[in-house]
Amino acid sequence: MKIAKFGPLIGSAAASAILASNAAHAQEVNLNYDALSSLEEPLATDIGGITVELTGLVDVPLAIDIESADGADDTSIGFVGNFQISAETQLDNRWTLGVAYFGQYASDANSVFDDVDEYSDNVAGFVGTSFGTFIGGNTAGQVREQTRRARGVGNASLAFDNFYGGLDDWGGAYVGRFGPSIFSTTVDENGDFELGVTFQRPIDKNDIRLSARIANGRYTSSDLTTEFDTKGINALGEIVYGSTRFDLGAGYERLESTVVDVDRWFLSGGAQTQINNLTLSAEAHYGKVDGQSEKSASLGAAYAIGRGLSLNAGLNYKEASITSGGVDIVDSDEIQGLLSIRFSF
Repeated sequence: MKIAKFGPLIGSAAASAILASNAAHAQEVNLNYDALSSLEEPLATDIGGITVELTGLVDVPLAIDIESADGADDTSIGFVGNFQISAETQLDNRWTLGVAYFGQYASDANSVFDDVDEYSDNVAGFVGTSFGTFIGGNTAGQVREQTRRARGVGNASLAFDNFYGGLDDWGGAYVGRFGPSIFSTTVDENGDFELGVTFQRPIDKNDIRLSARIANGRYTSSDLTTEFDTKGINALGEIVYGSTRFDLGAGYERLESTVVDVDRWFLSGGAQTQINNLTLSAEAHYGKVDGQSEKSASLGAAYAIGRGLSLNAGLNYKEASITSGGVDIVDSDEIQGLLSIRFSF
């Protein structure tokens, strides 16, 4: 009877969390750089003055390949499970000292993930001070997470909505909040880097977020023959009014190699809205690489049942066949539908 009475209320609260800013994380350091993340507050306990927190989710997707260039099975059922555990304590000087570990297993049914029947993980140590948080470990996604567009709802995942180039896993990062602004940077073991800034505050009845990111990274072509040094810049604006969010981002990236140099620009935008326990999203992307187009779109839906349980759907489309100087830079063509039941904790 208690579940029946309070289930809709709990479900509505869970749906509301989907529209929360990606820059705000319950845990001190978030190492989940993938498409799926728990919406729940972490489970926490105190052990001898050390606070231990745990979040995670379990997702069982049914993937339907409506159109696929790689000849994948039309329908498949898979499994995705991830968790993050962190431990932190406060020193006498009020600094916070901690470690965090994120692990994920993704089977081949959910092509939102590149891994096929593979376990991946991230680990980092951090020191939080009044001047910001300093992080060492698998920090490649820290700036991206602070400055990115909001993830799509449910099983929506917008392809190409990022730079091609990226950082190596290991490096160091800094994240600091000063009033309504968050400054972030990360440097990997090769000396490649990202810099980001985010400004967010309510103005009248709206919540406004503006962010920008500069990145220097590396990218390997889809045919695995050429490595590019990349330099990119992107910016986005976001407005939240009530239960509805709109955002638009634009970016430019330069790819340089000993074989060929190319320029890339792109636009990505989307909207999300919540209607009681149901949250919906729609996104689209268009770009040009050396005069050739890249396109993607996604639709997502999530229905919050309650107590971390939800039903999720997504329809994802991507198309790009980019060739320059005899190098296959990108080759991707797919339309996929995803249905899943998910439990977050």
